[in-house]
Order: sequence, then structure tokens, then C-alpha cells
Amino acid sequence: MIQRLSHAGIFVLDQEQALEFYVGKLGFEVRHDERMGDFRWLTVGPKAQKDLEIILMTLQPGPMMDADAVKALRGLLAKGAIGVGVLETDDCRKTYDELKARGVEFLHEPAERPYGIEALMKDNSGNWFSVVERPR
Repeated sequence: MIQRLSHAGIFVLDQEQALEFYVGKLGFEVRHDERMGDFRWLTVGPKAQKDLEIILMTLQPGPMMDADAVKALRGLLAKGAIGVGVLETDDCRKTYDELKARGVEFLHEPAERPYGIEALMKDNSGNWFSVVERPR
């Protein structure tokens, strides 16, 4: 049986800009940056979570999708129509203030929710994440 998730991929419009966002603004670390022909295997992850790697994948035609699919996904991604996940923090309001000062775009500021305090941010490709502080 499957025991854990080790890698998850997100599409980005530009890998260098994605690195600037995830490493420069969020403080993630680069885990792998390998060239394999035209493909760049680029992964990052939170410093405190060594067992998870986020693959920063570019949209390009190939075995996974054709040119029409690439064009459609690029448009949806740029419009912020593709949500990604939840990033946990111990202090949502403090994290919000720090990331906003670094230029991170937020779609809404911290708000009380049944599952904790949540703010909603997006990366420079249009992916959005909830930033959540769980109830104590």
C-alpha cells in the first residue's frame, strides 16, 4: 500500500520567477535543480518539512498534454483559477504581515474560520494557497 506523499507538482509560468517567489519570499529551500534535456526537474520545500518536495513544472506540450491543453491551462493559471493547497503557520497574522511586506499578493487578509485563522495568497503564476493557523 501507498504510505506517504513525497512530491506534489504545481504548474508555474516561469521557473526562475517561481524560485524568486518560493525561495526568496516564502523562505522555502531548493531541493533539486537538475537539467534533463529540455526538462528541468526543479523542486522546493519548506525548510521544516524535509519529506515533501514541490515540483515547479512549466507548461509545455509533450506526452502529458498537447499545445491546446497548454494554452488553456496557461490562461486558467494566469487568471488564478487553479488553487493549490494549504500552508500551515503558527501565527497567521504575523505571517501575513511578514509576507505582505515581502511583496506577496494576498486575496484576503487573515480571518476567523471554523478550522482556524486563514489568509489567502497567490504566487506570481496565479496559484493560490490558504495560509492557515489551526486552533490551539
